[in-house]
Amino acid sequence: MTFLLTEDQEMLRDTAMAFARDELPVTRLRALRDAGTNGKDAETRQKLAELGFFGVIVPEEPGGETFGLVGLGQILEAQGRTLAATPLLQTALIGASALELGGSPAQKAEWLAKISGGETTFALALDESAHFNPLGIATEAERNGQGYTINGEKRYVPDGHLADMLIVVARTFGEPGDRHGLSLFMVPANAKGVSIQELETVDSHGAAHISFTDVVVKEDAVIGVVDQGADVLEPVLDRAAIGLAAEMLGSSQAAFEITLEYLNSRKQFGQLIGSFQSLQHRAAKMFVELEMTRSCVAAALSAADEGRTDLSELASLAKARAGELVHLVSNECVQMHGGIGMTDAADPGLYMKRARVQEALYGSASWHRDRFARLNGY
Repeated sequence: MTFLLTEDQEMLRDTAMAFARDELPVTRLRALRDAGTNGKDAETRQKLAELGFFGVIVPEEPGGETFGLVGLGQILEAQGRTLAATPLLQTALIGASALELGGSPAQKAEWLAKISGGETTFALALDESAHFNPLGIATEAERNGQGYTINGEKRYVPDGHLADMLIVVARTFGEPGDRHGLSLFMVPANAKGVSIQELETVDSHGAAHISFTDVVVKEDAVIGVVDQGADVLEPVLDRAAIGLAAEMLGSSQAAFEITLEYLNSRKQFGQLIGSFQSLQHRAAKMFVELEMTRSCVAAALSAADEGRTDLSELASLAKARAGELVHLVSNECVQMHGGIGMTDAADPGLYMKRARVQEALYGSASWHRDRFARLNGY
């Protein structure tokens, strides 16, 4: 099967690449890190909104651009190349997808328009331990007569310190590990009882631990059907894994290009190190893995837009391949740069740090390999 971008999607990709190169270079991440902002960047958020990037997958009626997930994937890949810290993954992909797949007509009418205009940012409050476990939810939401009262803790919520609105996965029935009994709630980040502990992350993108103490929400805060939140959560997480895989592909491509440039400029013993056969073999392996992963990501992005029944398999395939790729290329980038690759003054270390977060977020390569096998009956 051949995967080709439409003319509009190609224009979107070119715009995204130029914006990432000119407005969000790695030097900007360094400046934000050194300023201690933890990814807070109001100026970039405004520019993303003006470009329409927040509304790429939102239907036209609420004001979105509807380039589909294939289009948004081009933006995420471009931003992955420069390690850009933006709210697009959490807001434009996860937040918009949750509302599209499970939101009520009233929720869609209000919030999709706000997402498209960059007025409101979202974050998915899911994990409760150090490992990805989407069904292991202990946070409780109990009926209180007028709505629900939420109590629990969420660990490492990406963009949790930046979000205006949280999508909280809580248990309304059953025990941790049960698929049935999960529900999704929209909770304002400034709601009474919400406590946000901002984290300084190794990749300088920022995250937060969030606790909920007797947080009261109304019935209309529920996304989807009570107790059946997994029916919305699982396809949203598939999309999140695919979007992150696209970002990881961009990070890997950039790290590979940085490595090639160094191989073709650094001399040892009077020769370019790129002429050494052992390093050529390692570079060739990276190139092959890049092309294979690119195909997997393209297939997954297209499957999401086409509503294919094998989306979950392709999502896990893309995330597993991208996780292994970004680990390999970020390691090789540091190693082939030698001693300078270990310094903070050089960029390879930044790519490695971001890679380690990307690998773990929304399921590691081993988690997705296991899921892929189970989906195929093994």
